[in-house]
Amino acid sequence: MTLPLEADAPKSSLYVWKKGVWGVCIATDCGSVGLQNRSVWCIHSEGWSTHQSNCFPSDRPPHQRVCVKTCEWQKDLFEWRLAPWGPCTPTPFLPANRCVTAQHGLQNREVLCVKRTNGTTVSLRMCEAFSSTPEREQACLLPCPIDCVVSAFSYWSTCSRTCGSALQQRIRHVLAPPLYGGADCPSLTQTRLCNHDSTHPTLCPSDQQDYSYSLWVGPWSPCRLKGKAPVGKTTVDFSFGLDENKADTAAYFVKRHNIHHQNHYDDKIGLRALWEITIGYQTRQLRCTRSDGKNSMISLCDHDSSPVNFRSCVMPRDCKVSDWSTWSHCSKTCRISDQSPGFRSRFRSVKRSAIGGGEPCPALVETQRCNILDDTLPFCPRYGWRVTNWNPCQVTPLLSQQDHRHSNTSILCGGGIQTREAYCVSIHNDTAPSHIKRPAGRNLCTGPLPLLAQSCSIPCLKHCPLTPWTPWGPCLHDNCLEPHGKRGFRVRTRSLINESWVESHSCPHISEAMICDDPICFLWRVTSQGPCVPYNGSCGLGTQEQTMECISVIGEPASSERCPGDPPPVQQPCEMACPGDCVLGHWASWSPCSQSCSNKHFEGKQTRSRPVLALPREQGKTCSLSSELEQWRPCGTHSCTVYYWDTSPWDACVPESITNGSERSNTDQMENEATCGTGVQMRQVICRKAGNGQVAPKRCPESSRPESIRSCAVPCQIDCVVTPFSEWSPCPTSCVPVNDTASAHSRHRIIIQRPANGGQECPDTLYEERECEPSPLCPVYRWQTHRWHQCILVPDSVRQVVGGPTEACGMGLEVRDVACVDADDAPVDMADCLRWAGVMPEQVRECQVPCKNECTFTSWSRFTQCQGCRSWRTRNRSLIGRSKKRWRCQQQELFPLQEKEACACSEFYAKPCGPWSPCLLPPTANQAEHPFIRAVYQQGQKAVQDWRVQRKNSECGPGKRYRAIACLDHQGRLVEPDHCSSSGYEEEMCHVPCSTDCKLSEWSHWSTCSASCGGGVKVRSQWLREKPFNGGRPCPQLDNKNQVSEVLHCYSQCSQYVWDAGSWSMCIINPTNTNNTITNTTEGQPVFGNGLWTRKIRCVKRDGQNPDESVDDSLCDQEERPITAETCRLPCPTHCVTSEWSQWTKCSVLGPSRGKLSSPCEVGCPVNCLLTDWSTWSECSHTCGSQSQMTRTRIVLQSAGEGGRPCPSQLSQTRSCPIRPCYSWRLGDWSPCRVEGADCGEGVSRREMSCVVHWGSLSGPPQPVPVEDQWCAVHSQSKISEIELQQPCTIPCPGECHLSQWSTWSSCQLLCLDGLSFETWGRQARSRAVVTQVAENQDTCPSQVYETQPCQGGTCLTYEWMTGDWRHNRRLVWCQRSDGVNVTGGCISQNRPSAVRQCHPPCTKPFSFCTQSGVCGCEKGFTVVMTSQGFLDYCTRTPGLDLKKADVKRSARHPRPEHARNKNQINDWALHPLGPDGRVKLWVYGLMAAGFVLILLLILMSFLLCKDTEGSPSNCPQKAMSLAYDGFIESLLSVASHTILACQALEDSQNSHKMGCLEAEVSLHC
Repeated sequence: MTLPLEADAPKSSLYVWKKGVWGVCIATDCGSVGLQNRSVWCIHSEGWSTHQSNCFPSDRPPHQRVCVKTCEWQKDLFEWRLAPWGPCTPTPFLPANRCVTAQHGLQNREVLCVKRTNGTTVSLRMCEAFSSTPEREQACLLPCPIDCVVSAFSYWSTCSRTCGSALQQRIRHVLAPPLYGGADCPSLTQTRLCNHDSTHPTLCPSDQQDYSYSLWVGPWSPCRLKGKAPVGKTTVDFSFGLDENKADTAAYFVKRHNIHHQNHYDDKIGLRALWEITIGYQTRQLRCTRSDGKNSMISLCDHDSSPVNFRSCVMPRDCKVSDWSTWSHCSKTCRISDQSPGFRSRFRSVKRSAIGGGEPCPALVETQRCNILDDTLPFCPRYGWRVTNWNPCQVTPLLSQQDHRHSNTSILCGGGIQTREAYCVSIHNDTAPSHIKRPAGRNLCTGPLPLLAQSCSIPCLKHCPLTPWTPWGPCLHDNCLEPHGKRGFRVRTRSLINESWVESHSCPHISEAMICDDPICFLWRVTSQGPCVPYNGSCGLGTQEQTMECISVIGEPASSERCPGDPPPVQQPCEMACPGDCVLGHWASWSPCSQSCSNKHFEGKQTRSRPVLALPREQGKTCSLSSELEQWRPCGTHSCTVYYWDTSPWDACVPESITNGSERSNTDQMENEATCGTGVQMRQVICRKAGNGQVAPKRCPESSRPESIRSCAVPCQIDCVVTPFSEWSPCPTSCVPVNDTASAHSRHRIIIQRPANGGQECPDTLYEERECEPSPLCPVYRWQTHRWHQCILVPDSVRQVVGGPTEACGMGLEVRDVACVDADDAPVDMADCLRWAGVMPEQVRECQVPCKNECTFTSWSRFTQCQGCRSWRTRNRSLIGRSKKRWRCQQQELFPLQEKEACACSEFYAKPCGPWSPCLLPPTANQAEHPFIRAVYQQGQKAVQDWRVQRKNSECGPGKRYRAIACLDHQGRLVEPDHCSSSGYEEEMCHVPCSTDCKLSEWSHWSTCSASCGGGVKVRSQWLREKPFNGGRPCPQLDNKNQVSEVLHCYSQCSQYVWDAGSWSMCIINPTNTNNTITNTTEGQPVFGNGLWTRKIRCVKRDGQNPDESVDDSLCDQEERPITAETCRLPCPTHCVTSEWSQWTKCSVLGPSRGKLSSPCEVGCPVNCLLTDWSTWSECSHTCGSQSQMTRTRIVLQSAGEGGRPCPSQLSQTRSCPIRPCYSWRLGDWSPCRVEGADCGEGVSRREMSCVVHWGSLSGPPQPVPVEDQWCAVHSQSKISEIELQQPCTIPCPGECHLSQWSTWSSCQLLCLDGLSFETWGRQARSRAVVTQVAENQDTCPSQVYETQPCQGGTCLTYEWMTGDWRHNRRLVWCQRSDGVNVTGGCISQNRPSAVRQCHPPCTKPFSFCTQSGVCGCEKGFTVVMTSQGFLDYCTRTPGLDLKKADVKRSARHPRPEHARNKNQINDWALHPLGPDGRVKLWVYGLMAAGFVLILLLILMSFLLCKDTEGSPSNCPQKAMSLAYDGFIESLLSVASHTILACQALEDSQNSHKMGCLEAEVSLHC
C-alpha cells in the first residue's frame, strides 16, 4: 500500500507505531465513566525502538480512551477465546542477502471476548477490564526464502497469421512456487513478431480480408419461471473503438431483472411437492467479435444455423436434509496412555436432492472430539495372554515313521513334547486369580503369543547295567550269628554298575542261592609254621609248631569261639629228610572244583600234588610212587537248583492310616513336606526257582529278602479348573434381508487344569451356542415411475423479446413423476428410497417439438421378434408429409429410419481363470468341528492327541484342487457364476505325496571289542535304505559309505581266558627215562646235576562253569604263555634242599584303583516340527472381481531340532474366490470445450457416466464392458450428480488474449536441508501462461496464474550451475536440477559462474588465448615463455610433438607468422629427447657431450684456417657454412636443431671471446 506523503513525514517506511496494553479503567465508582491509558512508541521493522519522529504522526494510535469501570462480580461473565496460531509469515522490510539458515517471521491469531453462558462475541473492552489482552502475534522462524523455479521455454509457436503483423510465442511452466518470501515467478510467456528478422512486415494481399469475425456467446442466465419474461429489448453495442478499456463488456445482452425471489418456489406445500420439478427458461448474450478484439454487427458473423439464445431449463432446487440426530456415544470411554481424544458423531439424511444447479447437499456426517481431558475417566482395561497348565508329556508326535511300525507306543519314554493353550483375559484387576478371569476376544490381546509347546522327557525304565556273577561262595548258614540246622546256602551275587542311573524296581534280581549241606561260617586257618625239629639227631621224624587263627569264610578275623570244634594242635608231626634220602615238597593247594554243583550225570572234583625236591642216593630212603604224589577229592556235591527272590513293582501310595502303624518309616520327615500326609507303598516278594515257578520262601535265604513296604508321600487330589464362560458373542445389530438365515452367538470357557489323582472331573460343556434374538427385517422400497409429460418449450413471449422464431418448436424438456412406494405399493417418503432403493430414476430429459421446416416421422414401431441368441431385433419409422420430398430428410446418416438392438440371450459359457489352488485334503470330522487353531484359544478335550491323528490323515493323500471359473454371456460380459456352476469352481483330483522319513537298515550286530581285555569300543552300523522326501525327517550325518555307526564302550576283564599250568614234574636228569618208578640210581646214571622240569599247560576260561573244559590256545594271550620246561638241578644228597616259595600274603595297603570307564550323559531326542491345524478359510478379500482370495494359516508350535522333521515352508494357503462381476459407474474423459450455436465464448465441457461390468479393475485387463444402468443401481453404486458431469469452459475468439491450458503437475518436491527432509508431504505446482494472438490486445491480457497442491512420495532436489565449453571466450551458463531438468531459478545467483572470459592485458600473441583464471596461456603443443614481469612473452612449440595436424586446424583461426611456417620445413627427429615426465633423457646428455667435443675441434680448425690477420671476416661464415653442409656435420646440426634444451644450454655457456664464427652460426640455427 502506498502511503501519502506529508511535509513532516519521514522518508523511510521501515518504522511503525507499536501499541501497548490498555491499563485499568480509572473512575470513582463501579459502573461510572473513566479513562484508560496505554503506551504508544515507534519501533523499527526489526523490533528495536526509535524516536517518534521516524514514524508518521498521522498514523499515531490514540493513547487514551473513555471507559466504564466494571464490577468484580462481572469477571465471571466474560472470558477470552483464543484461536490457534496462524501460519508463520516472513517479516516485511528485511534487508536482502542476510538469511543464512532461517529468517524471522510472525504468527497471528484471533482474540475474541465471549460470554461464558452462550459463547456470543462481545466488545473486547469487556474482557480488557478484567485482564490484559492476550498476545495476537508472536515471533517465529522460517526457512530462508525459496525463489520460484520455472522450466525452460518451449519451442516457438507458429505465427498467428501468414502476413501482416503476426505474433509467435513460447511458454514455460512453474515447477516450484516461491516460498517464505522468495522471489515471485517471472513471466511465463515470451512473444515476438514473426518477421523479427526483417524491418518491414510482409503485406497481406489485397483480396484477403484484414479481419475475421466470430460469433461469441455469453453464459446462460439463471433459470426463470414461465410468465416472467424479461423487460426491454435486446440491445447491441456498436461503440467499439471508442473506449478500448471497456472492450470486455457485453455488447449484445439481455437485460436482467432481480428475480431471485422467484428462483425457488415455496417448499412447504406437502411431501410430494418437495420432489416436483418446475420447467423455466434461460437466455444468454450474443455478439460478433473481430479478430482484433473489437465488436461488430451480428450480421457480419456468418453461421450455418440461427444462433440460439434461449432454452428450457429446470428450476433450481436446493438439497434439503433432515435435522441432526443426537450425538453418538464418545468412542473414548476410559483413560489410555497416549492422551488421544475420543470422537463422537451425528447424522442427518437427505429429504430432497438438489436439481437444476441448486445448492448441493451438505455433509451428512459430523464428527467432533470428546473426552479430551480424561482425568475423570476410569482407566481402560488392559488385556494379556494367560496360559493353561502343561498337558502330559507325549513321545508319539516325535516318532519317525519307522519308529511307529516297530515300536509299542504304549511304553514309550524319553524325549517328548507337551503343549498348553493360551487365551486372552482382561488384566485390569491383577489381584484376581487367573482361573476366575473370563476369557475375552483374542483380537484384544496385541502382545506376542506365549510359548505353547516345549520339550519334555518321560523317565525310561532303563536296562540295568550289571556286573557278571561272582563265583559261588562257600556253604554258609543263613544267619551266621544264630546258626541252626545242617543246611545252608551257597550264594553268588552281581551288582549295579551305577545305581543312580536307573529305577531300582526295573532291575532283575542280583542274588541267587543254592541249598548245601554242612554249612560253615567260620574256620581255623594256619597263619605260620615253624621249622621241623627232629626227635633224634638232625633228621628223621620230629615236630613243628604252627599258629592258628579263627577267620570267617570271607577271610576276616573272628573270635575263636565262633570257629567250630577245638583248634588244631599247636605242634604237629613232621619229617626232616636225612642226607641221601628222597626229599619231597609240601602239598600244593587244591585246584578249583571242576563243577560248581553236582547232579546224577556229573560230579565235581579237585586235585593237588607235591614235588620231588631231591632224589635219594644209594641206600637212602626212596621216593614214593608217582601216584602217591597226587591226591584228589570230590567237590560241588550239592544240587544245582538255584533260588532267588522276585519282586513286583511298587503299588500306589496309600494313606498311612490304612496300614499298620508299626510299619511306618520316616513319617516325621514326610509330614512337614506335604500337606496331603504320608503313606506307604507295598509290593510282593516271592521265592522263585530258576527256570521254574514259585516255591516256598524257606528255600531262599531270609537274610537277602528285599523289603516289601516303604514310606511314600501321598499325592494330593487335583480337581479340574475351568474359567467362567466368556461373554456372549455380539449379535448383528443391523437389519437383515427377508430370506436371511437366523444368526447365532456363542460363548466358551477354557480348561486351565485337568484332574489328577482322583480329583473332580471337568464339565462336559465347554462351548455353548444359541440363536440371537430376531433382527429387524430390512424394509423393502422401490421407485415407481409414471409416463412422460408433454414437451415444454420456452414461452412465446420470451422468444419474441429476444428476437427468436415465433413458431413453438425446437428443443425443450419433458418431465415425469417418480414416487417411492413400499412392498404394498403405498407411497412413502422419498428419502427411504434414496437409502434403500438406490439411485433415483431420471425425472427430466430433453425432447424436441419438430418445426414446420424440420423432418417429421411416424412413431417407432414395435421391435420385431428375436430369432434366438446372437440375433438382432429391429424397429422402423417412416417420413410423413413434406418430409418425404426433402433431400435433407432422406439422409440416413442424419435421420435413421431403422434401429436395431441385440436380443436377450441366456447362453453362458465358463472360462477358467487364475492358477490352480494347492491340493486341498478333505477335512476330518474332528478337524471340522474343533479346529486346532481354535483350540489354541479355546481348549478342546484332546487337542494334542487329535493333532497326531489328524496329522497322519490330513497331511497327505488324495485331495482336490480348485480353480475359479469366470461365467460369461454370449457377448463376453462377466455374469454371476451361478449361471455356469453352482460352486463357481473347476475341480480336479490331485494327490499330496506323503512325507517319507529317512530310512535306515536295522542295526547290525555289535562288533567284537577293540581290546581283548580292558577298555575298548564296539561298533554297530546302519545303512541308508531310502532318502527323506517331501519334508520327512532328515538323515543323520552319514559317512562316505552312506552309513551311520554307533560306538559303545566295552570292557572285559583281562585274562578272561587264562593259561592253566599243571604241577612241575620231578627234575629229570635224563628226560628219556619215563619210568613211573623212582629208583635210587641206575648204573651209569648220575644222581645229581642239571636236569629238566616239565609240566602241561592248557587254555581255560576264567570263572567257567567247568574248569576241566579246555578251549583253543589262540584265545589266551600268547605273550603270557607259560613255559612247559625249565632247567633244574638235582642237589647232591649232602646239600641243603628247600621247598618252593609259598603264596604271597594279602597286601596290607590297597593299590591304585581303576578310574571310571563310563559316565552318564543325555542324548538329545529328535524333535519334529509341531504345527497347529489349518485355520478356517478367511473371508474373501474382495466382494467381486478375479483378484479376490481367501486365506488360511497355521502356526508353528514347536520348531524342529536335533534332526527332527523340519517345518514346512508353506504356513499359509490361498485359493481364489468365485469370480463375481463388479458393477461400477465409470466417468469418461472430459470432452473438448463446445459452444453450442457459436464460434467462441462460454461453453460446456461434458463427460459421460456409464455403468460397466469389470473384473475388479476399471483399468483392465479385461477391459470393462458397458451394461444397463440398472445393474449399478441394484448393487448400490452411488451415482454422482449432474453438476459433476459438466463444467464451464471458454473458447477464446480469434485475436483474444487468453490463458493457456493448465500444465501438467510438476514432480513432487520436498523441502530439504543437506539432502535430508523432515516433511512427509511435499508440494507440486502447475500454471497457465498468457497467450497473445494480436499485439493490439496485449493490454487486456489476464495475469498468469499458478496453483499448488500437497503430494506424497516426494524427493529432495538440488540445483547446480552448469557451464558449456568456452568458445571465443564465451560459454553457456544455466541452472540444472538434480534430475537433469534445466530450470530458471533455484541456483544461488551469487555463485553463478562467469559467461564471458577476459584477460588483462589482452592475449594478442600468436597461439595464445585467455584462460579461465584470467591470464594468457598457450594452445596445446606450445610452451609458455614468460617475461620478467610475469606476462606472456611468446608461445614456442614444444619439442618432439607432432603438430602438423594441429597447425592445419589452427591455421584457419590464427594467422601464423612466417618464421613459424619455416619451422615446419625441418623434419622432426624420430627419437623423443624428453621422457614422459618432461625430463631430458640420458642419451641427450651423451650426445651433447660428443657434439661439444666435435665443435671444439671445428673451432680449432677454423682458427687455423683464419689465423691470417689480413683475412676478411666474411670468409669465416662461408667456411663455416661449407663445413656445416658436410655429411657428418649436417647430421650433427640436425640433432642440435631438434634439441631445444641442448641449444639453450649451449647459449648459456657460450663465451664470446672464446667462441668462433661456427659457434655463433649453430646458436643462430637453434
